[in-house]
This record gives sequence, structure tokens and C-alpha cells, in this order.
Amino acid sequence: MNPLTNGGAIRRIAFLGNHLPRLCGIATFTTHLSDAMESEFPALECSVLAMNDAGKRHAYPARVRFEIDEADIASYRRAADYLNVNTVDLVSVQHEYGIFGGKAGSHVLVLLRELRMPIVTTLHTILGEPDPLQRRTMQELALLSERLVVMSAKGAELLHEVYGVPEHKIDLIPHGIPDVPFESDSKERLGVEGKWVLLTFGLLSPDKGIEHVIDALPAILAIHPDTVYIVLGETHPHVKERDGETYRIMLENRATRLGVDSNMIFHDRFVSQAELNEFLSAADVYITPYLQPQQITSGTLAYALGAGKAVISTPYPYARDLLADDRGILVPWRDSAAIAREIVGLLSDDSRRLTLQRRGAAHGRSMRWPAVAHRYAESFERARSERAARLHTTFQAKTLAKRPADLPDMDLEHLSLMTDETGVLQHAVFSVPRYDDGYCLDDNARALLLMALLEEAGTEDAPAVRALASRYLAFVSHAFDKSTGRFRNLMSYSRLWIEERGSEDSHGRALWALGTVVGRARDPGRRSLAGDLFHAALPAVSGFTSPRAWAFALLGIDEYLQAFKGDSGMQSLSKMLTERLFDLLERSSDRDWPWFEDRVTYSNARLPQALLVCGSRMERAEIAAAGIRSLEWLISIQSSVDGYFAPIGSNGFYERGAQRASFDQQPVEACAMVSACLEAHRLTGEDRWSKHARSAFDWFLGQNQLQQSLYDVATGGCRDGLHSDRVNENQGAESTLSFLLALMEMRSVNHADVIRGSSFLEAVR
Repeated sequence: MNPLTNGGAIRRIAFLGNHLPRLCGIATFTTHLSDAMESEFPALECSVLAMNDAGKRHAYPARVRFEIDEADIASYRRAADYLNVNTVDLVSVQHEYGIFGGKAGSHVLVLLRELRMPIVTTLHTILGEPDPLQRRTMQELALLSERLVVMSAKGAELLHEVYGVPEHKIDLIPHGIPDVPFESDSKERLGVEGKWVLLTFGLLSPDKGIEHVIDALPAILAIHPDTVYIVLGETHPHVKERDGETYRIMLENRATRLGVDSNMIFHDRFVSQAELNEFLSAADVYITPYLQPQQITSGTLAYALGAGKAVISTPYPYARDLLADDRGILVPWRDSAAIAREIVGLLSDDSRRLTLQRRGAAHGRSMRWPAVAHRYAESFERARSERAARLHTTFQAKTLAKRPADLPDMDLEHLSLMTDETGVLQHAVFSVPRYDDGYCLDDNARALLLMALLEEAGTEDAPAVRALASRYLAFVSHAFDKSTGRFRNLMSYSRLWIEERGSEDSHGRALWALGTVVGRARDPGRRSLAGDLFHAALPAVSGFTSPRAWAFALLGIDEYLQAFKGDSGMQSLSKMLTERLFDLLERSSDRDWPWFEDRVTYSNARLPQALLVCGSRMERAEIAAAGIRSLEWLISIQSSVDGYFAPIGSNGFYERGAQRASFDQQPVEACAMVSACLEAHRLTGEDRWSKHARSAFDWFLGQNQLQQSLYDVATGGCRDGLHSDRVNENQGAESTLSFLLALMEMRSVNHADVIRGSSFLEAVR
């Protein structure tokens, strides 16, 4: 019995992905696949969990039962609850790194780990050379999925050879295509009667390579002057948000400059299926001049081939598979002359063109959506059977002890209030900015660091984040004195520098922020400016004596090396500073005091964090192990008798051999501890570190010795500290930024971030 017919084992399927009217290829695919499943299997109940890009909402049809904000990790957990409670029999995931939040789209793993039904994942992108985060995300995705669907033989090969997925777990199902009826009068209706029609359709972006077809048009028109090239589709929303219509304008200007503008038609809109059928019917030659050599699928190419079009394409993997056996023509990358030669050849040779059309149409019959729906039904049944055979334990709902508590929303209201056209102000009276104390580099660097993390993760308020990032970077840039190679720190409200040279620690903190911008920011202008400042300010660090300045600089260098890991000079400087910090710990430590200095003061956890980060990257287990030992000791002295996180007080700190100060406890300490513990968890995979991080974060939320919250939900600010009898009600920049940075890191927690093999972990432990 078919598993998807009446009485079958699978009755409810949920599709996780994008859905129309969101404009992207995944949305179109998810919509058409769920349409086909419902049409072919009327007893089946299909629903969709739709991913929303940051800050966007769409008028979805009733099929979309749940919406997920790509940047909100809590919404992924709520989605898992929804699926489990509604007794969905199977989840079909449409996977593309870019539609899910987190590094390498890793937020989706938080959802999938919670599910108790089988998962079948369709892979729309399979990278042949993934970075470490992309590789780990894909490998865990493969472990969580019962079956993995690929759309080409090359995709299956990559999945097996690059990611180690067993071949028996992979199903090859072609990209579905609609039935495109031939309309003899479509050219007339489109206003191109009597013309040879070249067509490219899909969302526009610079990697589409359309300019190379435009460059080929003069040579084509010299032989076939009655040719028009139609570019159908609006600019990709993400490209439009970042760059506006720059790419389209460039294409139009190029056509005008080459004198082919009378032979080009741009349709700047996302067309319906009926409209697309009209254009496909009118086309004589379809072209995908794409520039991505790793592109493993292309819905537009599948549609055109199945519609019986003669196809010319660059040789990305999907095109090589689909156009094999003389079903189409491949041309070299960025080769306008080859494009012109092949188009002229096809337009001049009716027999050759018609042969390609017949072969493409014949191959496309197995790609029609009804046939594809039945292939998916087979994959779904295999997944259900395999999971049933493997799963012998009864599901138990996760208790609070087994599931992390929800986190507050990211609220930038108070930070925005504290920021003027110059930068972020240092202090506040309650929640009111205090102009008397002016600005400092330290806080603007913290704010710049936060903006880089927010921008990378995605946020509903992306334009505001970009604006704030530019303002904070401008302050950091202005603080740098080229004549001395040093940053100034303190500035009055009247914009006068109060000192000629800032502290070593503020210099190191600025480097940390700049390195993070280089490693993570998307805007090329900000990355370029940050890189110039980073290189100009780095030489001074060699002469520093502050271990915290070394640690901050090391964290910045590590961020920089995420983008430029081959920079040998940067690696050498990192090695020198790491060994300097490690040597300081070795010389200062004894059994009862495994610490870097004779005092435990401020930003303490940043010191072991730097050893963990750099020891890991350098694969120096003894350095990472030293970081673990010092962090363990720091936790032991920063815990109250009743088990709360209790940072060393700033009213005296902690001298070796003396009594430690219990108050005033500062938010910057909790922030540092969250970061260091999460780094230890990424390095070792041990759950105790994530628990320590949560304990330090909960200090902000009232889990402290006074049971009073430092985070102010009403303003989005953070109070300045914990005294012995009360909280400090002022909400300054350092405190607020410490909370927001800690919150950002907690929201990004992902168990897939464990990065080392077992031998390295054993050496660290």
C-alpha cells in the first residue's frame, strides 16, 4: 500500500523552508512540491513552516501554519514544539545555508534536534569546499536526517566524498518542473513576433553573469539582427537591500554603450507560473551564463530544459549533469565569444536546434512535478520505515533541566538612546544619558563589536544596525592617532580629546572590534576601513605590558584570521602574544593560584578565553589546557555559597593571600565569563561549560546574591552593578553593552560548534 494514500502510515507532512509570496527559488520549490504532493495524494495533509528573513512578513496562504524569524533562535524551538504537539508524521526540510539564521545557517539544527518524527532533507546547495562551520552544519544535518535528497549525480558524489554521508542514505530526485504547454502565438502576445528570442529568467544578482550575454549580442546581431534578449525577473531582495539596483543599472548601461539596447527587454518583476510559461513558450534559446562553479541546482535551467528549449549554459555541476548526452551546450566561464558562436550556430541550424529541444523535452518528462511527487513519496516512506526500525524507545518530553530556557529579545532601544551623532556616551543617570562624562573608545569599540555580531547573525532592524556600525567605526577611526600609532580613549562632550594616548587595554579592545569587523561584516567599505586601522594599530601591541591588552588583541587577531587565515605575519604575531600570555601564567601560577597575576581584577575571563581560542587555532593542547585550568579556578572563586555566579567585586578586587571583594559586582565580568565558558564548550564539548555560561548570564536576570535583575526590560538597558544591598540603577554604556554582547553570544549557542577531534580534546582535558 502506498504510504501516502488513504490509511497509509504517513498522513501529515510539514515542509520547512521558504514559501511564496516570499520571492526566491526555495520559496517557489517548496510551494510547487507541496502543491504536487497534495494533488497526487489527496488524503495527505500538507503544512508549511515558513522562514522569514529578518524584519520581513508575507501574506502567506492558509497552508503556512507557522512562521520562523531566521535570526530568533527561540522561534526555532517553538517551531519544534509545534511540530511535535501537532503529531506531524514527517518533516521535509528544504535546505539552503542562507535561509536559516546563525553561522552557516546552524540555527535550524536547534529545531531539528528536538523533533521526534523522521526528517527528509532536500539539499539545494552542496559545497565542494566548505569552510569548517559549513562542513559541521552539513554533517550534523546529515546525522539528524533519515534521508537526504539531492538533485544531481554530482551532488550525491560530493555528499559522500566531502561529508562522508553513506551512499545508501542518499536519494537522487530531479528538480521538479511544471508542464509548459506550447503556445504558437506567445511571441505575438509578448510583442516579439518575428524575432529570435533569447531568454534568461530568475532573480537577478551579480553571480548570474548576464553581462557576458550582453557582450555577445553585437556578434549575434551581425548575423541575426532580428534577435531580442529578454531578461526576466526582479533583483534578488537581499541584493536589492544591500546594493540597490546597481547590477541591473550596470546591465542596462552596458547594453546602451554596446548599441544593443534596442534588442534587449528587461522585465523587472517576479512573474507567475502562467506568465513564465508564456515566456518559455516564446523562447528559442535559453541561456544560464551563471558564474558560480559550485552551483549544484538551478530551477530555471530545469524549467527551460523540460519546456523543450535549446539551452546554452556555463559548466556549473548541475548544468553538466542536466545537459549531458547532447541535451544542451556548455560554454566556458565568462566567454562572450563562445556564447555568441553557439547562439549563432543554433539560430542558423534548425535541425540542431530542434534536436536539442526534443532531447530536452524527452528528458524533462521524468522531471514533471507529478512524477517527482511520487519519488518523494518513496523517499518519505523509506525514512519512516528506517526510523521505525531504529527507534525503540518511547518519546519523553524534555523537562526544563534538559532544555535551555528562553532568552530575552535583543532590544537596542537604550543603546540607541545613548548614541548621538558622535558615538555612544559613557554614562547615564538612571536611563538618561549623562553628557558631562562624554565618550570613550572602550565603549564605542564594544558597540562596534556588537554591531558586527548582529550584522552577521541577521536582525530585523538591519538598516539601523548598519547605521550604528558606521557611527561606531567612525569614532574608532577618529580615535586613532597616526603620528603615534596609538588610540586615544577619553573624549569630552564638546568633542575634545582629554588625553594624548589611551590605555593599553582600550587599544587592545579597539583591535578586537576592528578584527571582528574584518572577519564578519558584510559591507566592503567598513571591512576595508577596519582592516586599514587594524594593520596600522597592531604594531604598538608588541610593546604592551598589559595581559588584558594582549588578550583583547589576540581575540581580534583570531577574528581577522577567520577571513585571512593565510596571513603568515598575523599568525606569527598571534603566536608571539599567545606564548607571552601563556608564559606569564606559567610564571605566576602555583597550585592554589593558577592565575596570570597576583591580583584578580576586571575582564578576568578574557585571559583564559584568549588561551583557549589561540591554543585551539594553533593546535597547542598545552596552551588550551592551561586556559581550561585557569578558567576552572576563576569559576571556583566567583561562585557564592548558594551556587550563584558572583564576580570579583570592583571594590578592592582580589589580592593573592588577601580577602576577595564580594561587591561591587560588574556586568563586564559576567559578559567575559559567558564568552569564555562558551569557548570552552566549543573546544571540549562538555556540557558543564554551557551550564557555567548560563549561570553567568542568569546573573543579569536576577539569579544573583540579591535576587535582583540588572537587565531592565522596560528600557533595554542594563544597570551598572550589584552592591551589597542594592543594584546601581544607572544604565551606562559599558553595562548595557556587556549585557547585549552576552545575550548575543547566548542566542548563538550551537552544539555544532565543537571543533576538535578526540585526540586534541583528550590532550586539553
